[in-house]
Amino acid sequence: MSAPPAYTPSTPPAGLRVPCSTDQPVPNEALIGSAPFVDLDGSPVYVASAIMGANAVHPCKVARGLVMVAYGGGEKHHKGRYDILPITEMMEWVDTQYGQIPKGRRPVEGGFEASGQHLFHALTFINEVQVPGKTGEHLVR
Repeated sequence: MSAPPAYTPSTPPAGLRVPCSTDQPVPNEALIGSAPFVDLDGSPVYVASAIMGANAVHPCKVARGLVMVAYGGGEKHHKGRYDILPITEMMEWVDTQYGQIPKGRRPVEGGFEASGQHLFHALTFINEVQVPGKTGEHLVR
């Protein structure tokens, strides 16, 4: 009888994160990787999740040292713990519509609402700039 195949760990549904805090500088690129996006002024934009107390975690972006959470059609400044999601070659952004995930794809979990509903990392264009944000089945209109 031969030995079983070697165990190969898979990336968790939320990706591998780097814990951070708004009272510290954004970690250097050696730790978090290069920024996957840039803002209008050319500054780096990272994908992250903001820890919103004990009951919620929301996908967010980190730009110019600020952590911004999409909320109610705008953005809210977050203070406190957040986790940067280094974007790797194992990830790709795919087009979706109406909250439907393309077959064979796995969304990257970005957090959850206080009600327990799942939130996922998303990307949109605003003024021709790619902006990280969030989506969830309960957010589809």
